[in-house]
Amino acid sequence: MARARVLERPQAESKRRLRLWLRLYAATSVIEREMRRFLRRHFATTLPRFDLMAALERAPDGLTMGEISRRLMVSGGNVTSIVAGLERDGLIGRRQPPSDRRTTYVALTERGRAAFAEMARAHERWINELLADASDHDVDALVDLLAGLKHSSEARAEAGRAP
Repeated sequence: MARARVLERPQAESKRRLRLWLRLYAATSVIEREMRRFLRRHFATTLPRFDLMAALERAPDGLTMGEISRRLMVSGGNVTSIVAGLERDGLIGRRQPPSDRRTTYVALTERGRAAFAEMARAHERWINELLADASDHDVDALVDLLAGLKHSSEARAEAGRAP
């Protein structure tokens, strides 16, 4: 009988962790779906465009296409099409440093900075309203827990211990 309990416990822990993953994924999916709707409805833009502009906003000197791809964790082809659309709309510009003509930097234009600032303020208000039922204590605890999970998952992956 004791042997059966030993076998049950790891399975129960495994199921709890699986349930955690499913809850995280479900919550993220709902919020992401609503964020896509919000951006489309209020700014006639997409989440990938918003994300790319956010990355550029944090890098005033611009980023290379490869840096954008790594930061957004998307393929270079996806970045190329998003950059082309934002450039066509006058929200970003490209430049090549004289010292390296093979490298292209992408940066927000003044128009792009103004547009992103407006979107970012509305986005922050919207997220705040969406998550208003979470107490400050719960928000802080979740942020800390999720940071720890991210760190430990990255460490496992880097050590080759991820499945």
